[in-house]
Amino acid sequence: MTEVPGKDSKGDHATDEGATPPEPASLRFLRRLVTVLTGVMILAMVILIALFLTRFPAPSTTPVLPTNLEMPEGATAQAVTFGTGWTAVVTQDDRILIFSSDSGALRQEIDVDMPK
Repeated sequence: MTEVPGKDSKGDHATDEGATPPEPASLRFLRRLVTVLTGVMILAMVILIALFLTRFPAPSTTPVLPTNLEMPEGATAQAVTFGTGWTAVVTQDDRILIFSSDSGALRQEIDVDMPK
């Protein structure tokens, strides 16, 4: 294959070694814009991770149910609420049982009358 002076093997005009043509302004702007946006996204991810770590700490210890808490016969717990010095248990038969946190003794029983 014979080479034509001024053209390389692909048919393009040969350029001087090391000389690059000037970049169009719009291409330079787009390259800078992509670089800046990449940096902003990385910074935003770091901030989000830091916020998650500071705003959502490890869960605190859960309240301890009294070991001596005895439900009345036939009562099945549906929900439990902890107060200062007492524990309330909502049963499936529409009752609220209030127990002492210290002794586990039943303090009060409240019947909930729900319209049917």
